[in-house]
Amino acid sequence: MKDIAQIVGEHPFFQGLESDFCNLVCGCARNVRFNPGEYLFHEGGDANHMFLIRYGQVALEVAVPGKPAVSFQTLHDGDLVGVSWILPPYHWAYDARAITLTRAIAMDAHCLRKKCDDDPVLGYEVLKRLLPILTSRLHATQMQILDVYGAPEPPE
Repeated sequence: MKDIAQIVGEHPFFQGLESDFCNLVCGCARNVRFNPGEYLFHEGGDANHMFLIRYGQVALEVAVPGKPAVSFQTLHDGDLVGVSWILPPYHWAYDARAITLTRAIAMDAHCLRKKCDDDPVLGYEVLKRLLPILTSRLHATQMQILDVYGAPEPPE
């Protein structure tokens, strides 16, 4: 059976991280599980965790007044859920809902931010890993907007 340090070290987000850094961030980690339909978090709530998906599927959703939520991205094994923990005011920008049974590692955001603040090299490494994810989520949101509203008409 793998221990949490091995699981975190093998997750794509932390893969290749120096073992000292990996051991440091593992102090912020714990195993969690979400049943289908269960929310990992809701838009506007405190962003207290980052989740490393080990197994399952999670939908990222945006609330639409008077309509069902719009899913703009589905995440799978090896993906990371929750990037709002890194910058103030530390509130979720969207909802995250388990589609299937989902097992993950929850990284405590307060703990992880403190470790990144205390060690700027670790903080820079974490940011380098988060930026491509943020860019991907922005692109997925843009594509969803185009799907919902269509391409704008060219000016006449």
